[in-house]
This record gives sequence, C-alpha cells and structure tokens, in this order.
Amino acid sequence: MSDFNILMPKMGESVQEATITKWFVKEGDTIEEDDVLFEIATDKVDSEIPSPVDGVIKKIYFDVDALVPVGEIVAVVATEEEVESETSTDSPEANSEQEVIEEEKTEAKSTDNINKLSNRFYSPLVKTIAKEENISLEELETIKGSGANGRVQKSDLLQYIENRGSTETTPKVAAPVTSKPLPSAPKVPVSVGAEDTIIEMDRVRKIIAEYMVASKQTSPHVTTMVEADVTNLVLWRKRIKDDFQQKYGEKITFMPIFIEAVAKALNEFPWVNASVDGDKIILKKHKNIGIAVAKPDGNLVVPVLNDADEKNLLGLTRDMNQLANGARNNQLAPDAYQNGTFTITNFGSFRNVMGTPIINQPQVAILATGSIEKKPAVMETETGDVIVVRHKMFLSLSYDHRIIDGAMGGAFLRRVADFLEEFDVNRAI
Repeated sequence: MSDFNILMPKMGESVQEATITKWFVKEGDTIEEDDVLFEIATDKVDSEIPSPVDGVIKKIYFDVDALVPVGEIVAVVATEEEVESETSTDSPEANSEQEVIEEEKTEAKSTDNINKLSNRFYSPLVKTIAKEENISLEELETIKGSGANGRVQKSDLLQYIENRGSTETTPKVAAPVTSKPLPSAPKVPVSVGAEDTIIEMDRVRKIIAEYMVASKQTSPHVTTMVEADVTNLVLWRKRIKDDFQQKYGEKITFMPIFIEAVAKALNEFPWVNASVDGDKIILKKHKNIGIAVAKPDGNLVVPVLNDADEKNLLGLTRDMNQLANGARNNQLAPDAYQNGTFTITNFGSFRNVMGTPIINQPQVAILATGSIEKKPAVMETETGDVIVVRHKMFLSLSYDHRIIDGAMGGAFLRRVADFLEEFDVNRAI
C-alpha cells in the first residue's frame, strides 16, 4: 500500500556520493528482494545494489553516469500490496489508504536511518529480525556477511543469533583526515598526428590520474633506498612453503613477511604512520597497511589490511590472500579500501629491481619492494673475506618531506631492512 524509496546507500565513512554506472532494471519491471537494481562506482570500487523489497519499479530518477549524493532517492518501488490496492479500488481499506501510506513512509524513514548511520547496507528484513532479537547496530556491524560485497543476508543473521556471543568484534577505525585540495595543474597542449590513436581513459584510470597529480601537488616527495640481504628469508620460505600450504590451506608469499616487518617498524616510528592536515600532524593509532594490487584490466587498487601489527604471520597471510583475490575479482566492499595509514607496492612482481612510488594520500609514506635476485657478496669469515652468492633486494621509501626528514625516513627504511635481514631461518610455522 505504499511506495518504498530506494536510496543511494552509504558506502563508507568518507564516501559522500557515487556514480551510477549501470541499471539492471527499468520502470515497470517486477522485482524480488535481493534482486540487483543498479551498479555504482565510488572511487576505485564498483558495487551492485540489491533491492530490499519485492515489488514493481515505479520510478527511476537518475540515468547512467549520474553522480548521486548518499541518501538521495534513486528509485521508487511499488510493493505488492500497493499493486493489489490499485486493482481493487472498491475495497473498504481504500478509504484509509492515505493513512496507511503515511505510516509506511514514517516506518521506512526510521529504518533507513540505520543505513545512514552505518557503512553497510541492510535490507528491511535483516533490520526487522535484528530489532526483534534486540541486536544493536554496533552488534550488527560485527556480523560477517556472505552476500555481495559482504552484505549481511537473512541466513547470516540467523546463524549469528544461533551462535550469539561467540562472534569476534572488530574495532572501528576513524576516517582519514584529508588535506584541502589544491588547484588543478595547468593543461599542457598535446599535438595529435593523423596516424595517432586516441583512447578515452576509463573511469578508474581517470581517478588514478587525479590522485597521482594531487599527491605530487600536496606532498614534497623524497625517496630513499637500501639494499637488503634476504637470504635467510628466501631459504626459510623455500623450505616451509609446501608444509605451510598443507597445514593451513594458504599459499605464503613474501608479502606477508614484508607487512610484518613494516608493522614492527611503524610501532617504532609513529610519525611514518601519520597524516597531515594543514599545520597539524595526526599520528594514527592503528597500523592499517594498504597493498597495491594490479587488476587484470590494468588498473590499480589498494585494499587495506587493518591492525597489521596485531596479527601473526598466518593471520597476515590469510588476510593478504583474501584481499588480493577479492580485489582482482571485484569482490571487496568499498570499506576494504578505506582508512589505510601506510602503503606497500611490490615492483618485484614485475621483475623490477626498484622504483620511486607516489604517496597514497592522505598518508605520508609508501614502501616499494623490488625483485629478489642472486648476487655475489663479500662475507667475512675466520680465515678472511670470501665471495658468496646471496639473495638481495632493494627497498625504496617515498615520504612526505613536510613532516619526515631524511634522518627519520632513512632510519625507518633501515629498520625494515634489518627486520628482513635478521629473519630467523629456523622459525616454526
């Protein structure tokens, strides 16, 4: 008996608007709860938005490529009850139709507040069950969802209720503080020849380009490099990788070990785990490390591994594999890319020995890891110096010179290298 408004959902604490990139339905289509209505894009993430109700698409307010603020009405769905009432105007209930519509609107407005307060989308069915079971919004936020982009479905909630009290909670991380945007760089004229090919940037590439230019305009970049001897690390991984995968069902790469070393170093150098807001320095409590992942389409995304310093190597490996696979297959929720405090990019995956990465704003430093190669090295022995073959790699740190000077940047990078060089070759798995 009422219209149900489909709102642009809140997709993250720092996300205020999203672009509609595709509609899966049109006006007049009959839909069921959880049917995908439209696709949206926020920064580097694409998400499909499902319907929270059954009914008929009565009105669509925005076309493809429209930029819509969070909370704005995107479409209206006529529920099944309304369709029946329109075809049965002689019903006694028709006299009080306006009264019922007002009640439904009030209830819809009330339940929609949950989605406005939350970073996740909850269907009315899930919200109703949560209300009946006295599950608070904070408790609801801790439930892991099996739906698209981690959406909590009815089955997830019922399973949680059955095992209530044993679910782990995840601490919330404050949204990053961003500096005021700087003016756009002047456009440089480009000549185009008759035989040249012109290719329009896709949406993600445009965003990446804007971010990279903004980062260079915001932070004075300095890059420092060291070469680390990671022979012990290489020998250890070669020895345990098969047993590790058999025991835990996870493939261990070098990246979780790099993350572990960085997290330890960030605990010793808090200014490297920071942001700059005007003339204020915000030292971040949590060590949320972003990992640059190259997608099959050639674009780059940076999912974030939260509280890396609180996880053991197995936990880092599991989280890293999950994030990397989810990012490559567009299966991560937008929040998986939020609240990073430091970033690692792996140039070595492309057989590059070193690089000078651009800082991922509003962070103040980014580490690049180069390829690991066998090299001759001089080692001291009791009988004199000898030349031996060692596994070595370059680490390069780009940092924001507004708050990190050469002494601090160099000391932090050296500490990361020390952790890798001192890796225990007999470490148990």
